[in-house]
Amino acid sequence: MKISALRGAAVVCLAIGIAAAQQPARTNLVGAVQAIDPANRQITLRTDDGKTVKIAPHAGARFLRLPPGEKSMANATPITAGDIGVGDRVLARGELSDDKSSLAASTLVIMTKADIAQKQQSDQAEWRKRGVAGLVTAVDAKAGEVTINTRTADGTKPLIIVAGGKTAVSRYAPDSVKFADAKPGTLADIKPGDQVRALGAKSEDGTHYEAEELLSGSFRNVAATVTMIDLAANTLKVMDLTTKKPLLVHLNADSTLRKLPEMMAQTIARRAAGGAPGAGAAGGAGGSWPGAPGAPGAPGAPGAQGAASARPGAPAGGGQGGSGGPGGPGGTRGGDMQQMLERLPAIKLEDLKPGDAIIVSSTEGADPGQVTAITLIAGVEPILTAAPGGSQRARMLGSWNLDMDMGGGMQ
Repeated sequence: MKISALRGAAVVCLAIGIAAAQQPARTNLVGAVQAIDPANRQITLRTDDGKTVKIAPHAGARFLRLPPGEKSMANATPITAGDIGVGDRVLARGELSDDKSSLAASTLVIMTKADIAQKQQSDQAEWRKRGVAGLVTAVDAKAGEVTINTRTADGTKPLIIVAGGKTAVSRYAPDSVKFADAKPGTLADIKPGDQVRALGAKSEDGTHYEAEELLSGSFRNVAATVTMIDLAANTLKVMDLTTKKPLLVHLNADSTLRKLPEMMAQTIARRAAGGAPGAGAAGGAGGSWPGAPGAPGAPGAPGAQGAASARPGAPAGGGQGGSGGPGGPGGTRGGDMQQMLERLPAIKLEDLKPGDAIIVSSTEGADPGQVTAITLIAGVEPILTAAPGGSQRARMLGSWNLDMDMGGGMQ
């Protein structure tokens, strides 16, 4: 779903539309259905701010189904309470109890889990086809331009992304691994070294890209070795191999843990060392970034955090020659690193042990001594050996694509 269609403002628009015909004292709650109790006519809602509220519809309550991305109630269709399922997104309006644990609802607007998943697939396909991504090399906020480097068959070339008055600009929130937490932003927020992803159309000469949507973020990719694991706290302590300083890594329900098979790691290591790519290189270290739009949990209402909770990002690669697009850098060889990583076996924190080499992707946070992992990849010893340090490793980590269909879940 497009960023512009999934903004939190969509919730407000819906709420205003409902409120126009109802009493102003009523409350709006937005979240995902956690459980349904047909006997007691109750719905357990997990709100977007983490609260659990019991929804008890009035006898004459209205139930409406709205397609994801819609901002107008004109396209809503009547349904019954029996049509609501666990995982559906709900905007409930009614009277909140004094202890805020229950809401007597007069209106419930539903976006179904199935509708959200279908929309996600459609949006991901669009981003793969028309998206570009890369590291920012220059920003001219006054001119509305962001320059990135893209890899093409003819080598690395600059691409100027043009953000006009209608471009939806957003930015990842610090310390958050959720695309749903992305906030409206401006070009002034973007700086060289950030990563951006844009959806739009490239000019005929291939030098400019007119963006319909632009998402940016400051990300941190860390090569490290595990020193201690705390299963109870869901954290691990690591030694940052670049800074030689300890780092505390937090994991949560939105963190993705994968492990590279040894043969695949060796193949990527050869590319990192400058060797010829072997079979299965899958785009090598060229890639885009941790996080992108299009997932069911993207910001917005009630479609936000739909079938799953928002993991940063959904589209796989930059289809129009952006780094990490289909076919590897520039779409010319290898494959899509993101799609390769999505197929890697999942692991759990208890599968790691002290001494393991890992690469952790996160957003930049307030405390440089700790991060919340978007993605953690184990089995990377051969890759880190091939790029032992300095500028070589910095280049590798700077373009390492850890975007594990991060919408894959908005869960």
